[in-house]
Amino acid sequence: MSARTADAPETPRIARRRPPGPVAFLPWLFMLTGGVMDLVQGETPLPWLGAAGVVAFCALYAATVFTGLDRRRRHTPLCVGSLAGLALVGYALAIGYADNWLLCFPLLSLATGIVLRGRPLGPLILLYSASAGIVSGWRGGGDEAMTVAYGTMLSGLVTAAILSLFDTVAELRATRQELARSAVEKERLRFSRDLHDLLGHTMSVVVVKAEAVRRLAPRDLDAALGQAADIEAVGRQALTEIREAVTGYREGSLATELDRARSLLDASGVDSVVRRSGPPLPPQAEALLGWVVREGVTNVVRHSGARRCEIEVHQEAGRVRLEIVDDGNGVGSRSAGEAVPGGRGGTGLKGLAERLASAGGSLEAGPAGRRGFRLVAALPVDGDGANGQDREGGPMDAKEVRTA
Repeated sequence: MSARTADAPETPRIARRRPPGPVAFLPWLFMLTGGVMDLVQGETPLPWLGAAGVVAFCALYAATVFTGLDRRRRHTPLCVGSLAGLALVGYALAIGYADNWLLCFPLLSLATGIVLRGRPLGPLILLYSASAGIVSGWRGGGDEAMTVAYGTMLSGLVTAAILSLFDTVAELRATRQELARSAVEKERLRFSRDLHDLLGHTMSVVVVKAEAVRRLAPRDLDAALGQAADIEAVGRQALTEIREAVTGYREGSLATELDRARSLLDASGVDSVVRRSGPPLPPQAEALLGWVVREGVTNVVRHSGARRCEIEVHQEAGRVRLEIVDDGNGVGSRSAGEAVPGGRGGTGLKGLAERLASAGGSLEAGPAGRRGFRLVAALPVDGDGANGQDREGGPMDAKEVRTA
């Protein structure tokens, strides 16, 4: 017996069992042994006709079972025709010979339970049961009629219930596998987006700082050393963020990203204006807008050639709106997900649009007038973030920070 860990969930046994195959239903034909013995002993009229009926019944029953248990062939003309022929021969044998041949009704009901599901099954089972009771009462006795009618109903309903359960389990297992594949794909997409956003921003900072070191080294060694120390700090922070992105536990902060944006714009020689007003935001909105600030400012530094950049965050009508506008070389109107070789769109904005869409938000990117580029992100916010109190309990006033 294999050992199990205490916290490992045990898979239900039915989930590991295969549904019954045709071999499991063929032995029920031995119920006709009594009728066959009557034919052999000559106790029934026209025994050759009865023998032909038995052969036809068994062949149609086997065809119905084999095709009915195959979900791909269950509703084919062969399966439906086999079931119809089985009903015709079964009724003929039961009405013509009665006695032991009344057991054709339970076998017919069992075969119907293999083929049919849902609403059509019930009326047919009732019809078979009523027919079995009527024929048995007419050709036999009342006690036998109840027994045959009850057996006919039970055989069809139980068979259909058991096979329906196996069908449901098979569908659940297929759904579980599909969900697992979908979860893996979503995790790959998340990691791809996180890695792009993290490394894109970090490498931009490293490049700007390295250029500053190169410019300052000949004339101001202390300032150059300070920039080099900043590069080291940015690299260490990037390593931490990459580890957090890999494990999926990284939660961004809008305030932190705004501070980083000001620092990056300052180091790049871009005048910046950052405005934030309104109540505190829910953690999810903070994290998503932090990604938008990171990607938007990275694009300003790397692609725009701008001299001024404005970032504004405000809330209105249950939505928070983040707007990043620069006066650089606006690259025409681009959709958020459109790739722009060497331009302002591409993988980063596409990833942002997917993040925001998953939270009910939107992302717009395009030119800002005759010159410049505008990036606008909007997100719905719940009531928890609209109480006018910051995380320390005091009111949050509109803040404006200008950096030359």
